[in-house]
Amino acid sequence: MTDLPLPADLDHWAFGLMLVLARVGGAMTLLPGLGESAPPSMLRAGLALCIALLLLPGLMPALPHPPEAGIQAGLMLAAEVVTGIWFGWLARLLVLALPMAGQFVAYMVGISNVLQSDAELGPQTTALARLFDAAVPVLILATGLYTLPLAALEGLYRLIPAGTLLPAADGTQTVLRAMAESFALALRLASPFVLATLVWHVATGLMARFLPRLQVYFVAIPGQILGGILLLASLSGALLSAWLEAVRGGLSSLPGTG
Repeated sequence: MTDLPLPADLDHWAFGLMLVLARVGGAMTLLPGLGESAPPSMLRAGLALCIALLLLPGLMPALPHPPEAGIQAGLMLAAEVVTGIWFGWLARLLVLALPMAGQFVAYMVGISNVLQSDAELGPQTTALARLFDAAVPVLILATGLYTLPLAALEGLYRLIPAGTLLPAADGTQTVLRAMAESFALALRLASPFVLATLVWHVATGLMARFLPRLQVYFVAIPGQILGGILLLASLSGALLSAWLEAVRGGLSSLPGTG
């Protein structure tokens, strides 16, 4: 039995794997579809290791050699973790528009109240938002959109070389722009319900004006809930399709693509 020859630059490969794993592991904590909190942590860690091993051969020529000082090596690894978390958060912001839209819709149709929180879901979560949040990884994995951030993660090394710090000004501006786009997308998805709610409130206001003896509140709220549920049932397919198209475009324009 012969011993396998070890590569001469084994320390370079080991340090390169640590750098790639630090960035990939940071991104995997937040990437949509792959970084969800429901799967076991060991499964996500194994997936991050597999992705790092697949990326390592192609990235090795651009990866730095291990520095002499251990502190410098630790700082390089920390920089990679920050870059990975920043990239994963960018991708996560795009898909958060769907549960955010569910939050808006729940308030508009009257199945939740901003002044009275749900004892089980918490003060900032509605049942509809939780349902849309559960649908996010299913749609991302079923449509194959999870491959777009993985491809962008490999191309990110051309923009931010391994071991270098993320530019604070550019990174902050990119995150703020992604947050604005996510909030705008959520409003667009919920816009039919916002418009229907405004029309309904105007109608109930006129009803209260012309029929002062009628208890408008007890008549309007059941109609608002029923109408909102029917509208949601009729528009849910179009809403999810519009969200998928927007997410596809957003993930295709992540830093590192192209």
